[in-house]
Amino acid sequence: MIAAPSSGSGKTLVTCGILQALVNRGLKTASFKCGPDYIDPMFHSRIIGTRSKNLDAFFVNEDTLRHLFAKGADGCDISVIEGVMGFYDGIAVDSSFASSCDVSLKTRTPVILLLDCRGASLSVIPVVKGFLEFRENRIAGVIFNRMSEKVFKTIAPEIEKMGIKAIGYVPKVDDLVLESRHLGLVLPHEVADLKDKLNRLAGVLETTLDIDKMLEIARNAPDLDAVAPKLPMPDGKVRIGLADDEAFCFIYEDNLDILRRMGAEIVRFSPLRDRALPDVDGIILPGGYPELHMEELESNSSMRESVKAALKGGMPCMAECGGFMYLHSGIEDAEGRVRPMCGVIDGNVRDKHKLVRFGYATFSKDGLWVKGHEFHYWDSDDCGSDWIAEKNSGKSYECIHDDGRTVAGFPHFYYYSNPELPLEFIRRCLAYSRGR
Repeated sequence: MIAAPSSGSGKTLVTCGILQALVNRGLKTASFKCGPDYIDPMFHSRIIGTRSKNLDAFFVNEDTLRHLFAKGADGCDISVIEGVMGFYDGIAVDSSFASSCDVSLKTRTPVILLLDCRGASLSVIPVVKGFLEFRENRIAGVIFNRMSEKVFKTIAPEIEKMGIKAIGYVPKVDDLVLESRHLGLVLPHEVADLKDKLNRLAGVLETTLDIDKMLEIARNAPDLDAVAPKLPMPDGKVRIGLADDEAFCFIYEDNLDILRRMGAEIVRFSPLRDRALPDVDGIILPGGYPELHMEELESNSSMRESVKAALKGGMPCMAECGGFMYLHSGIEDAEGRVRPMCGVIDGNVRDKHKLVRFGYATFSKDGLWVKGHEFHYWDSDDCGSDWIAEKNSGKSYECIHDDGRTVAGFPHFYYYSNPELPLEFIRRCLAYSRGR
């Protein structure tokens, strides 16, 4: 695991550089991201050539967490997990539950601590000492970001006196940084010459990091026992359409995995480019950035009408955040013009220029529950009131539209937190298919 004391320390950039270096060495590499993040795994996936996964100790119990880790790592030479926020930061200010540290302990993963050393030299030593002594951890080494070779050679012997490895340093690489926007980093396809930049970064890290030492630390990780959770199974097969393009790309890969394990076939389509829905029994409209593609979505009126007709005809749908926005009458652009969308949800959405709702919650309706999170700057005239969201603080609020077929709202669900939710969705799809 590559972890850090705080966000903004360079975890994603350095993790991507390490992944690229491992791939360039010919190692079959698996990657994971701690916490509810969609964009960082996209960068990982561009490098390793397969889908990166999430590991989140809030969403699932320890047994399921270990299973998902083992399943994603199966057949690979090495696994790299990118941490989230600060290493000990969990779901509450006074708790490390669901933190990067918590995930590393539950998966028995050794940790490389990445320190942003801008404006510091000797002061990094007590920072490392504090992280080592604060509470139980699996910290095995340190990488110093934005540090010179001269300073590293002075600091490294002091670090190794603490019983951990000084893995190396990352010099300033201003021409290789990854830019961000309001939901995190920009998307991989928006970064010019991304592959070239990552290969150049990997070349730098091969010089400044002791990657052989990192591989040795990984090889010494203890064995991990993992048992797959038993899943309830529906009494039939369905085809589920998944919106998948530049506007709709925020989906947990494990959500698709559990649907497939339950017998669903996933059929991808593009609301930007396709003219109509494929032949399916239900659709998933995931989150993403529809606000960046309003003109194209508006222009594709045949797809909008296809979605509206299907849902008005009873086709089940799971729509989250950006997908929920797409179902509205319209989305308001920066000039105040409302761009027409599908017209399934009465009302419009508009940019509030600040986080509207943020963080983990448990969502429930009539005994059915699922864990998930919200993170959005846009808000709706009608967010729905059919489900109840309960935060860890005890605060609760109404949200989500659910008419027995369509479930649509800003929350993102994690299906493995309660397999009864994807089972219910598949059952709705089966009922619709048989009704047709």
